[in-house]
Amino acid sequence: MSKLFRFILLLLLASSSVAAPHGDTLYNKNCGACHGLDGSGGVGVPLSLPSFQASVDDHFLFQTIRHGRPGRVMPAFTDLSDAQINAIVKHLRSLTPDIKPVKFDNQKVIKGDIANGKQLYTENCAQCHGARGEGGHGTGVTFSRPRDLPIIAPALNNSGFLKAASDEMIHYTITHGRRGTPMQAFGRKGQNEREIDDIVAYLRSFEQGKHWTPIAVDEATITMESEYGLEETVESLQLAAIGKNFKIIRVQNLEDGMFPEEEQDQRSVIVYFCNFDFVNRAINID
Repeated sequence: MSKLFRFILLLLLASSSVAAPHGDTLYNKNCGACHGLDGSGGVGVPLSLPSFQASVDDHFLFQTIRHGRPGRVMPAFTDLSDAQINAIVKHLRSLTPDIKPVKFDNQKVIKGDIANGKQLYTENCAQCHGARGEGGHGTGVTFSRPRDLPIIAPALNNSGFLKAASDEMIHYTITHGRRGTPMQAFGRKGQNEREIDDIVAYLRSFEQGKHWTPIAVDEATITMESEYGLEETVESLQLAAIGKNFKIIRVQNLEDGMFPEEEQDQRSVIVYFCNFDFVNRAINID
């Protein structure tokens, strides 16, 4: 009986090891097209950048993959299990094995003067991150960026970012900057701890929607009427894109993450599709 029990236990252990998700495979399938198979970036930001790896913790990486960046190119991978996302995070860390990331207290709340933080943000941050924290124009919003910039400033007034980034992580990034990117170390530029606390408090206030204002949207370049219902029209559009050798990235409500679900216009749907080979070639052209 004991031999049979040990045999069954060995089988269970063997099956669990086989079922363990492979982070490299998951990364290549879900992330590599945008971020590069080696993490050097492309359409997406460079994930193997040493200063990035050093200044973000596993919590930030996990939550970013899970929630994405609503309104930006980075999707929310809601179909992946926690184990699969953890495997991707582990793979990301393997890209820079010598880098030891800073550990943050993700529960710590930094308090500060929001009004002063807004003023400091306007003076020091808005030029890159946008007046309302909407982020820079280029990679992350579209598939292009100025050639003299290695990375575009991310959107800070974004529910995905605010879910992923702890107060301590934001404070650390403002203080120390991020080498290899335009993000400067404001702790070395004269900003003291209290002032950086104020900026963090202002950024965190975006979660309450206190400073959000609608962003103007250009009119559609091409407008066509469909004789079918919304669901069938979206399905037909996907099939047409696939027929032209495009890859469907995702389909979502246009206002997903920008408004509470009950306030979203359910008739507005956005379909993301792209020919990644073409895009990556275009990005590498100076």
